[in-house]
Amino acid sequence: MPTKVLLAEPRGFCAGVEMAIKALTWMVQIFEPPVYCYHEIVHNAAVVDAFELAGVVFVEDIADVPEGRPIMLSAHGSAPDVVTAADARAAVLVDAVCPLVTKVHHEVRRMADKGFEIIYVGHEGHDEAVGAVAEAPDSVTLVDPGSGLDVFRPDPAAPVALLAQTTLGMYEWSGILDEASDRYPDLWTARRSDLCYATTNRQTAVGILSERSDLILVVGSENSSNTQALVRVARKAGVVAHRVDGPDSIDPEWLRDVGVVGVTAGASAPDRRVQEVIEAIAPTEGVELVRVTEEDEYFPLPPRLRRFAQVLQALVEGGFACRTPGRAGPLDADREFGATGALETLGV
Repeated sequence: MPTKVLLAEPRGFCAGVEMAIKALTWMVQIFEPPVYCYHEIVHNAAVVDAFELAGVVFVEDIADVPEGRPIMLSAHGSAPDVVTAADARAAVLVDAVCPLVTKVHHEVRRMADKGFEIIYVGHEGHDEAVGAVAEAPDSVTLVDPGSGLDVFRPDPAAPVALLAQTTLGMYEWSGILDEASDRYPDLWTARRSDLCYATTNRQTAVGILSERSDLILVVGSENSSNTQALVRVARKAGVVAHRVDGPDSIDPEWLRDVGVVGVTAGASAPDRRVQEVIEAIAPTEGVELVRVTEEDEYFPLPPRLRRFAQVLQALVEGGFACRTPGRAGPLDADREFGATGALETLGV
């Protein structure tokens, strides 16, 4: 019987996920269903299921969207041809790409334009990796962090750049960085790591949990790269670790003869699922919060969505009376309105 849960802080939603979930919530409130979204808005089954019930249709091909429907592009970033096709097809297009992913896309284009051959460290088939590589496919080689650099065969005369999927494990990135630095003394990398702050903070927290836990449970979906990275970080530290979607995923045998259970969540996992997991563990001595750092990052809603909501407000107000100067708009309190609250409007 577990005696205590050590609960990681920070855990769960990052600023990019917060922005994307709130943006899609606005879309289903503004438009009659169906609203279309290219790829899952974030990689979490509970979140995706909630939006599907609210009238969102997730597609893997923009051609599957009827012309004239509203479209949102997912937080993971989309290939340029996808953005172009969606813009031509949609009545309203909103791109909910995380700004940190956008940064990597800019780096790929900039280094390719300068003639660099680019190592992009990421996982084959992951939505983020597909979108980033598509920015300059003739200049980029996708390198899986577990496979090393043998697949990368650059022109000996070309300079080399190293970029990364934002949700990699820190040890995965550092291993390739060390190998590439040894091979290419003039290697270019971003002055600020491509790994997202939420990825590194959550992995640091797992490292601390690993020092005090007999078992670690990571709440998140199987297709969430950053969730899987948290599991690998814990196991690399020598602790038994499992990914769980929620309480129904917990094998009672895992909890047998276990004293302290560490609990955390991937960046796209709702905190409600975390609390349900803790209730299922039922620690006899309660929960201890293990805080690593404070996160106060905030990403505003996508510009097109903000402009559309502001125009809509003006039209509604104009039908009744002149707008009162200084009156708050519908998005003015967005910083205080979190994704958890947005999901509660959908019943999650």
